[in-house]
Amino acid sequence: MPVVKAKITSKNQITVPREVRRRLGVGPGDKLLFEEDKSGMHIRPEAKEDAFEKYRGIGTPGIPAGRKAVIRWTRQMRGR
Repeated sequence: MPVVKAKITSKNQITVPREVRRRLGVGPGDKLLFEEDKSGMHIRPEAKEDAFEKYRGIGTPGIPAGRKAVIRWTRQMRGR
């Protein structure tokens, strides 16, 4: 990727260039982490929460999570 520039505004805000956003896979509302180590400053996207995590388990009350639990429940329902 060629060198890209961004300017910090008087309110200390920055617009992340489109090519950088695409390479990082981020969009509006996403958060970036700025980390510094011995080799320099690094920017990476913050890990996103799974959009479906809050719905996991809905519709299966009383059935524990996991493949083995589902198989056990299925066998019990079939009378095995």
